[in-house]
Amino acid sequence: MSNPDRRFHVAVVGATGAVGETMLAILAERNFPIATLSLLASSRSAGGEIEYQGEKIKVQDLSTFDPNGVDIALFSAGGSVSKEFGPKFAAAGAVVIDNSSAFRYDDDVPLVVSEVNPEALKNRPRGIIANPNCSTMQMLVALAPLHRQYGIERINVATYQSVSGGGRSALEELGKQTGQLLSFQEIDPQRFPVQIAFNLIPHIDDFLENGFTKEEMKLVWETRKILGDDSILVNPTAVRVPVFYGHSEAVTIETRDKVTPDAARELLARSPGVEVVDKHEAGGYPTPVTHASGTDAVYVGRIREDLSHPRGLNLWIVSDNIRKGAALNAVQLAELVAAEG
Repeated sequence: MSNPDRRFHVAVVGATGAVGETMLAILAERNFPIATLSLLASSRSAGGEIEYQGEKIKVQDLSTFDPNGVDIALFSAGGSVSKEFGPKFAAAGAVVIDNSSAFRYDDDVPLVVSEVNPEALKNRPRGIIANPNCSTMQMLVALAPLHRQYGIERINVATYQSVSGGGRSALEELGKQTGQLLSFQEIDPQRFPVQIAFNLIPHIDDFLENGFTKEEMKLVWETRKILGDDSILVNPTAVRVPVFYGHSEAVTIETRDKVTPDAARELLARSPGVEVVDKHEAGGYPTPVTHASGTDAVYVGRIREDLSHPRGLNLWIVSDNIRKGAALNAVQLAELVAAEG
């Protein structure tokens, strides 16, 4: 039986990064029951201090940290760091919640969205739980209720992903290029292969042999694993856009049983984590700036029938990729673990 008064030793790995900082803010906002908080980063960032609920906590070097005694470890420091240190923390008794792609496709590691398949995290033989990719996560918060009610056979999705998904260096490059171009200066792309300011780049992550990028294939692999249905067809295109925070997705689904726009709105309006913003008027739809940035919900609008398919439905899905797409879901999973006691 769980103990509601228990408090936990929580470690945040990658505490000085954009996602790590947001994790700390959300842990404080949701009053997570922390007894001890260990902030970990690379040797370059170790030694600094981060304030948490009025207390200044020193950032420690991950490479020399002893994980014994840690109950829950939130990892957001990249796949190579997770592969090296995640199993060490798990072996020392911690439940590892990893935000990288290091373990997502391993059969013995659950891939969990808190509103979609929370029961999956109970089966974690390696002590590791994987956080899905941000674009997959927001899509499935919206689509899972529709799939369970009507059965989704096929998903066509084009993502419009903000630069914050590429980390702090990507944010800095967009800001720098914007300033340079507005000042009529030449630019020299460093973080992206071509200019990102005032541009769109249909290329995120590495290209694979099938012509899709790894970011696009994540939508295929992760959708099937999270929903537990390998028959779902997914056709993705991932685009980087000159937006600082918030991913957007134009999604068309084809269902086994027909769903009308009104029925979809009603179902989504009562689904956890979803907010419907769908008025047929100027501004009656969600955008990354006006709705998503800095908030927790997955917003859905532009719900309408597909004119080209008798059982098709179009949706526009928007969410903050750093909050819900990474940090919030990790903390929600930690809450589920904590509830187990």
